[in-house]
Amino acid sequence: MPDLNLLITLDVLLTEGSVARAAQRLRLSPSAMSRALARLRETTGDPLLVRAGRGLVPTPRALELREQVSRLVQEAQTVLRPAQTLDMGQVTRTFTLRASEEFVENLGPALLARIAQEAPGVRLHFVNKTDNDSALLREGSVDLVIGVVDPGAGPEVLTQALFRDRLVGVVRSGHPLSQGAVSAERFAEGRHVYVSRRGLDRGQVDEALQAQGLNRDISTIVAGFATAIALARDTDLIASVPERYTVNQREGLYSFALPLSIPTFTVAMLWHPRQDADLAHRWLRGCLREVCGP
Repeated sequence: MPDLNLLITLDVLLTEGSVARAAQRLRLSPSAMSRALARLRETTGDPLLVRAGRGLVPTPRALELREQVSRLVQEAQTVLRPAQTLDMGQVTRTFTLRASEEFVENLGPALLARIAQEAPGVRLHFVNKTDNDSALLREGSVDLVIGVVDPGAGPEVLTQALFRDRLVGVVRSGHPLSQGAVSAERFAEGRHVYVSRRGLDRGQVDEALQAQGLNRDISTIVAGFATAIALARDTDLIASVPERYTVNQREGLYSFALPLSIPTFTVAMLWHPRQDADLAHRWLRGCLREVCGP
């Protein structure tokens, strides 16, 4: 297999027309440059440079090669140079994003509008997020995962925060909790719909209530916040849902701050390091940051 480094050497030799000047440009000793020329002659089967008076002149074969070699070296340097710009208006590509339905419904429209304006050839494929497994990122079947930061995410996954959110209570208009201050006692006395994608029957709200010596009645368990809100809209059930994630679904309902000490949580995007320098992927991450920003 030929040594492709010889292409660079040949390009410099044919440009300079002098072993001494080529050696100086490549920071080689004259003897090392002479050995490189000998290898080039052996590889190409042509003298390439022959003496004429006190200098060297290229052979007909060298003249044929000069333009082709120069082009090859330039193309190789371009390939190995970090990409700096990308015209997203000319990009045709599908990105797969793993996100909850609530994220798509509430923040998707702004993201899609941004993409339609800047990169009409880009298509988003949303797949539902039901857990925090990052294996799909490692496998390459998903480009980005959007969700609550998982402390157990592997070190091979990159993470960037998008926004902070908190749980709020939501009930139908006219519900008893829509009138007057909502105390922890009043909140606990009602019937609740609990959201658990993993089928659990208690969570942070229950732990916060228990810390105050209270328990709530969970009469219904569902897998998604949109479903919980739909039930709260037409029943007396109380739903506890993320405030920003569900802003559209809660329209026309009564929302209130939970009378409990529950920490806020961070919603982030996660991706695999192999896509970190990809310019189109970087552009999409920038779009998400701006759409999700304050």
